[in-house]
Amino acid sequence: MCNIDQQTVSVSLSRRLRQGKRPRVLIVMGVSGCGKSTVAHLMAERLGWPVIEGDDLHTAHNIAKMSSGIPLTDEDRAPWLERIAQQVREWGAAGQCGIVTCSSLKRKYREHIGGGSQDVCFVYLKGSRDDIAPRLGQRMGHFMPAAMLDSQFATLEEPDMDDEVVMALDVNAAQDHLAEQACAHLSGLPA
Repeated sequence: MCNIDQQTVSVSLSRRLRQGKRPRVLIVMGVSGCGKSTVAHLMAERLGWPVIEGDDLHTAHNIAKMSSGIPLTDEDRAPWLERIAQQVREWGAAGQCGIVTCSSLKRKYREHIGGGSQDVCFVYLKGSRDDIAPRLGQRMGHFMPAAMLDSQFATLEEPDMDDEVVMALDVNAAQDHLAEQACAHLSGLPA
C-alpha cells in the first residue's frame, strides 16, 4: 500500500463525533504499548492543551499487581477510573480542555469516564496484537510487563463507531502523522 493510501485511512470518526461539536476533553485509549503517551503528548503540543498520564493516577496496589503480571479486576480499576472521571468533570466545570491517557478497555469504563458527554472523545489507538506486541517488548521503564498484553486484548471491548464519541487511529501509521491528522479532524468540527 502506498504511503498516501495509508494516510487517508489512518483516522476514522464515529457517527456521534461527526454529528457533534468539537470535544473539549480527549481520552487517548487502547491496550498497553499502543502509543497512548506519545500520541497524547504530540496532540497536546499541537493543541496547547494539558495532558495527564492516566498511569500516574493508578493506586500503588494496582501498580504492584500489574508489575507482578497480575491483571487488574474491575474492582481494582474502580478508584483509578474515578480519578480520571473526576479530572474530566473538573475540566468540564471550568470550561477547560485537556487530554488524559487511559486504556479505557471496556465500554462501561468509557461511559463512567465520559459521563455520556459529547464533549469527551475517546481517541482509540487501534491495532492487532501482532502490531503492538513488538512495541511493548521494546518499552523500557514501565511497570506493565509485555506478558500482560494478552489480558489487555481479552478485556478490550472496541468502541462502537455509531454510539460512542470516538476517533479511531491506525497504530501502523507514524505517530506524528496520527497526531497531526487527529488534530486536523478535530479542528474541522464545529466549535
